[in-house]
Amino acid sequence: MGSAIESPRRNILFLIADDLGKCLPCYGAKGLNTPNIDKLAATGTVFDNAFTSTASCSASRTVMYTGLHPHENGQYGLMGGVNHYQSFDHIQSGALLFNSLGYQTGIIGKVHVGPPSVFPWAVREESETRNVAWTAERAETFFQETQASEKPFFLTVGYVDPHRDITTRGGFGNQEDCKGTFTASNIQLDQVEIPDWLTDVEETRQEYVEYYKAIERLDHGIGLMLDALDRQGLTDSTLVVLCSDNGPPFINSKTTLYDAGVRLPFIVRQPGASAAGTRNPNMISYIDILPTFLDWAGAPSDLSAPVEAAPGQIHTMETRPPPHPKRLGRSFLSILGREEHLDALEWQQEVFGSHTFHEIHNYWPTRFLRTKRFKYHRNIAWQLDFPFASDLYASLSLEGIRKQSTAQTGGDVMVGARSLRQYIKRPVEELYDMEADSLEVNNVADKEEFRGVLEQMRARVEAWQFQTGDPWLLRDGQSVHALQRYAQEDLRVPGAWDFVVDGTAYRRMKMRRVDDPLQKHDEL
Repeated sequence: MGSAIESPRRNILFLIADDLGKCLPCYGAKGLNTPNIDKLAATGTVFDNAFTSTASCSASRTVMYTGLHPHENGQYGLMGGVNHYQSFDHIQSGALLFNSLGYQTGIIGKVHVGPPSVFPWAVREESETRNVAWTAERAETFFQETQASEKPFFLTVGYVDPHRDITTRGGFGNQEDCKGTFTASNIQLDQVEIPDWLTDVEETRQEYVEYYKAIERLDHGIGLMLDALDRQGLTDSTLVVLCSDNGPPFINSKTTLYDAGVRLPFIVRQPGASAAGTRNPNMISYIDILPTFLDWAGAPSDLSAPVEAAPGQIHTMETRPPPHPKRLGRSFLSILGREEHLDALEWQQEVFGSHTFHEIHNYWPTRFLRTKRFKYHRNIAWQLDFPFASDLYASLSLEGIRKQSTAQTGGDVMVGARSLRQYIKRPVEELYDMEADSLEVNNVADKEEFRGVLEQMRARVEAWQFQTGDPWLLRDGQSVHALQRYAQEDLRVPGAWDFVVDGTAYRRMKMRRVDDPLQKHDEL
């Protein structure tokens, strides 16, 4: 394999699986075969600590495409159907930026973000097919066309696998044989490995068999895709990235900000890199993806495209789009091939996350901060029951979990090591010592020995919310962002997060200027 430095073209192939957690042999999973992903991992860098911002499809994808968290780019939840969430019109995506760099941009397969004006891929072949042979064929045509044009390319491939088949209660589209090119392994119930965060009942095993088969079909498609890249002589000039939008489509993972939902597979193959087969332990965020792609292309990480008025339109102060938010991510090209834990001076070892909606009825805004040791959740709408995505609620696995005997658990239905009651009813803050409690079950937010950690992480999250213009940074139940326009009139609010109903408590509370929201939080 030649060196990318010797090539004038620096191409990008971005492969995105749908609902694939770390259920891969290269991450230690057993019972399924993924030889093509294994090969990609063996020739690239496998990140053990890659985090998306939110475990919801559309929102997570916009983080990848814009380098911004969902509350910054406007994609608060799913795009399709009645949900209709879309990014703000003024956001500049990777498709727009790479068009401006002279790249041939394209997307094949699942798109699930909008509007098209924000994501103006030059080639857009949107499809919900699971026929990965078709996907590879269309990609090879794209490769051939870019060869003829002599342009570098940035191609995104959105696979549907291994997402649930949403028209059935336990299916994963496994009637698809990809034009007769694919046959899944004959996986048995006792072969699948049920993760610790999920309850091992018969229905869970039945669904995991189908989930495994969908992952194997994804792997088949990855193999076809990389073969097509190789046939066109582009392997030596193409950065390949494989990741997932969120964790597995099971309760306790997808739509939650627990690690099972947001700590995801992430594999990078860089042409010419000498450290193939590296396992990188350092923390990266999905806001780092676009800066990395720009770095690979030789462009500055803060690149922006000129704002053009429509034909015949002249921008005024009133019509000019607001400025694009500053991207806070960083390129991880410099740490590819590193196997040691880097100190915070060389690489910042923390990631933030932001979830607000999944489907439109799944309103449950949360923000999180993850460090190497601790995980902090700020549950903004904590008074509400935690909602289910409709495909998870309808699943056979959830029904089986709810039917389990509670004689041995003191009356609580268990979801892995967490009670279903604990899953539904969550406190305003959660703090977990991930070294002692990787499943995020034992909340230590009220433990005196962790008070310093709690206060520090709470302050870090609020500072980040303020920095990123988060509308869900609340004081007295109100958006600090929305109330900024009253700062000149000296509007003052209590330091509590939730609306203060009690008049006596309200009179006793210290009032703070609305433009000074980061002082110490007052607890009622």
